[in-house]
Amino acid sequence: MKNRSRSARNLGAVLLLGTLGTVTGASLMTQTGCRSHPPDPTAGPQSQAIPPSAPPRPSASEAPTDASAAIVPNSDSGGPTSDPGADEKLEGAQFTKEVQAAFRVAGCAGDDSFIPPNIDKAVVDKHCAALKPAFAEYKKEWLDVAMPFIAKLRPANLPTTVVYPFGGGDLVSALATYPDGTEFNTISLETAGDVRGVLKADNKRLARELATLRDHLGKLFLKAHSRTINLDIETHGAIPGEIAYTMAALAIHGFEPVTLRYFSFEPDGTIHWLTAEDIATAEKSGKTGRAGPFANAEIRFKKPGESKIRFLRHVAYDLSNANLAKQPGLLKYLETKPKASTMTKAASHLLWDDANFSTIRNWLMTHTDWMISDTTGVPPRIAKQYGFVQDVYGQYEWPEPFGTVNNKDATEFHNLFKGHEPISFRYGYPDNKSHGHIVVTRKPDMKP
Repeated sequence: MKNRSRSARNLGAVLLLGTLGTVTGASLMTQTGCRSHPPDPTAGPQSQAIPPSAPPRPSASEAPTDASAAIVPNSDSGGPTSDPGADEKLEGAQFTKEVQAAFRVAGCAGDDSFIPPNIDKAVVDKHCAALKPAFAEYKKEWLDVAMPFIAKLRPANLPTTVVYPFGGGDLVSALATYPDGTEFNTISLETAGDVRGVLKADNKRLARELATLRDHLGKLFLKAHSRTINLDIETHGAIPGEIAYTMAALAIHGFEPVTLRYFSFEPDGTIHWLTAEDIATAEKSGKTGRAGPFANAEIRFKKPGESKIRFLRHVAYDLSNANLAKQPGLLKYLETKPKASTMTKAASHLLWDDANFSTIRNWLMTHTDWMISDTTGVPPRIAKQYGFVQDVYGQYEWPEPFGTVNNKDATEFHNLFKGHEPISFRYGYPDNKSHGHIVVTRKPDMKP
């Protein structure tokens, strides 16, 4: 942990260049931690206090486009199909120029020709002079440590479809966890946002927003998870937070964006790719947020020089039981994926919550054979119920007080970790004593 602490100080010195926007006390109370996901108001309270009998704990610390593809979305179901060839036509409006601009301006990668004429290159250069050393430090101190460790845990031939609930703004660690993944589905409350703003941002505003982005990326690098508050602040920026974080992830892992398009779900789970007319109609009618046209986005990306296309679909959705019953489109979409590789972390202990989040938990338990998480993942009692075993790595005493926690699940995790050696990196939340830890929930035959 000493090495990790030194890394934290170094990254902090490099990246803490911006200032956070003001958030209200109510926002802090409901969203402390990361990617908190309050249930539908009709479905009961979001969190519960840890009972007085719990052990005492300290406070929480804290490029060019290429249409050829090896895996391409199917416009009917959203699932993969075989390579249709270079003449494949994508449905919906494509925002290629915009996402390439975001890649160069926010992610500090790609060609200078991607910088829009409204943006002064000096603003971008100043941003990148601060950000690129932080990327290098993050690779050295986290990726180069965590990726080999996780690789030894992963069985061969896992599904290349990845599903990451409560995973907003975190493609960087999804790619680190599943580097062979070709389809990444992240789901959180935060919307993808309107990428068109990068083509009309003024330099003064952009400089402020890039400083804030550096600050928030610094916290992502330090804590190994993004924060709901940060993503919410950036939703309406010239380069929205979800997209900016994704551009940083692509740059760090050596990918480049191909194009971006927006979508919605039909009630039966099929994907509707939004046309320019769809977007204009929605804007005219005043639709915003998760009901608006910029809620869900697909970003297609690839390695430079390769033809194989991968894609991230970020979905803005309330994953509570009540909302999934009321709006089943996402769940029906997920049901088209018989098996997936799954992960979650820093999920506010929502998968411990039987009353409000058992539906998405049941999907995870019936559509995956191998899942990686911190202790905010599936609790031991549920893993056993579905025939899984759990392997744990690192140390864990008691949960950080985020979201819905209870003594029974906390105690079972505490007992599971007894006698285990520390690990030198964090994967999501630490425990209440800042120990990093990992939980692998697997079917008994799914061994490395």
